[in-house]
Amino acid sequence: MRIGKLLLALLLVSPAIAQAWWNEDWKQRTVVTLNTSAAGVPIQETLNGVAIPVRLHSGNFDFVGAKSDGSDLRVLADDDKTPLKFWVERFDSVNELALLWVQLPTLLPGTDKNTIYVYGGNDKAGGDANSAGSAAAIADAATLGAFHFAEKDGVAADQTGSLKASGPVGLEPNGLLGQSAHVTGAPIVLPANDKLAVAANAPFTLALWVRPETVVGSLYQQGALQLSIDGGKLTARLGTTSLSGPELAPSSWTQIALVRDAGKLTLYLNGQQAGQTNLPSPSPAIQGEVRVGDRYSGLIDELEVLATARSADWIKLGYAAQSADAKLIASRTEAAGNQSEGNASYFGILFRSLTPDAWVVIGILGVMFLIAVWVMITKALYITRTDRANQKFLRLFRDSDDILKIDVAPQSREYGDSSLYRLYSAGLRELVKRNVGVDGRPLTGSAQNALKAAIDADSVRESYALNSRMVLLTIAISGGPFLGLLGTVIGVMITFASIAAAGDVNVNAIAPGIAAALLATVAGLAVAIPSLFGYNYLASRIKTIGSDMQIFIDEFVTRIAEVHGAP
Repeated sequence: MRIGKLLLALLLVSPAIAQAWWNEDWKQRTVVTLNTSAAGVPIQETLNGVAIPVRLHSGNFDFVGAKSDGSDLRVLADDDKTPLKFWVERFDSVNELALLWVQLPTLLPGTDKNTIYVYGGNDKAGGDANSAGSAAAIADAATLGAFHFAEKDGVAADQTGSLKASGPVGLEPNGLLGQSAHVTGAPIVLPANDKLAVAANAPFTLALWVRPETVVGSLYQQGALQLSIDGGKLTARLGTTSLSGPELAPSSWTQIALVRDAGKLTLYLNGQQAGQTNLPSPSPAIQGEVRVGDRYSGLIDELEVLATARSADWIKLGYAAQSADAKLIASRTEAAGNQSEGNASYFGILFRSLTPDAWVVIGILGVMFLIAVWVMITKALYITRTDRANQKFLRLFRDSDDILKIDVAPQSREYGDSSLYRLYSAGLRELVKRNVGVDGRPLTGSAQNALKAAIDADSVRESYALNSRMVLLTIAISGGPFLGLLGTVIGVMITFASIAAAGDVNVNAIAPGIAAALLATVAGLAVAIPSLFGYNYLASRIKTIGSDMQIFIDEFVTRIAEVHGAP
């Protein structure tokens, strides 16, 4: 009995747990999931204190609802209660791009449930203990130096600020993650500092990303250690020991990691072991001035020197997290009150991802749609009234023995909508002018021609009235899809431009923007298709009424000629 009550209680509270929300003052959150299972980036060990970059863009974060400087950002652990340390390297609300570095206390292997939450959308939020910290706050104790090249003054400094280059560095705004160092032969020089010194035989790790423009040059040199590109091949030297790796592809980003541990020197390329060799004992110390990019041309980013031997899993995770590979990190945005994944509206995601130009196009299409609907409704009502009144008048006309004496007064309101009655009235006016039928006066040949011309003229005016505003439907039919296509093309262009600026080409970054851009085409088709059906229906009915008018004119003139024509 107690077990049953406990299960019932769990069922009752489970929806509340599934839809937990850290603080109601924040109106949105981005759910970031790190997949370490076989379907993502499989790792075998639990990693503690790892820092990962989280890319925010229009596809997973509502920049319009957030503060323009990103000061309302908060990052919570998977329990949606524990604040995590994070640092904002970049927040560009205009181009809707941001880069956060988040320190994870624990990352479990073999699961797709590693989750963190990035909250935003609180205009009243300011700096507090849970807001963004400094770059130094996300580094673990083993970090000797970490260079993100995010400095605005161009002087490269590690994230603690204690190590600085001796001169300014060329910067590329659209680098690997944010800014990257752009080296053109002259090296980045870091004066000798005990903080970067590594004792003999001590474990260490060197990691960096490069995108070479040439296939020669030194990537990192410090005392006995040199990492360079020789003839296109990656080569590492530590004292008298040399280790060769594979060739580096020019103009593409490559992660390189060099690890000394337990008498071995191991080289990693893009998260995978590329070579290993034994080291003599003692293995030399690594100290002195640091030269980065000597005789090298290309980009360098995320340079790290650590007083520990990072594991293969750690290096694999670093590559997957920092590259554009979407297998590790997936993200989606949620609004307050719509937290459960099952209740997420895909159209809500698409509308939030629309660019301003797409909204303009969709707004124009919305106006076109309303105009088309108004034309179709008013025209259908007008044609229906006209056709109904025509049928009634036509019966009266054909049942009359003398068409010059038709009495429409009792039902004049109903016949007033009849185009045939108006043609009859036009003909009757011409006959009255010529006194046809008065005292037996006949219809002469010239009078008959005048009668026909007068009725034909009124027939043309009636056709104008029937076809009025139909051109608005043709504009909607032909112009709607082209306007929608224009919005889609512009939206796709902006999406790819923002992706290029962010350096993030995974499907989570591209898909929402492109899908949202396609909404403009959908809107154009939604305007054109109903307008096409409505136009064809109305045109067929207008054509029928036009044929009825021509038949009526011939019948009217013929009957007048038969009854009142000259002998």
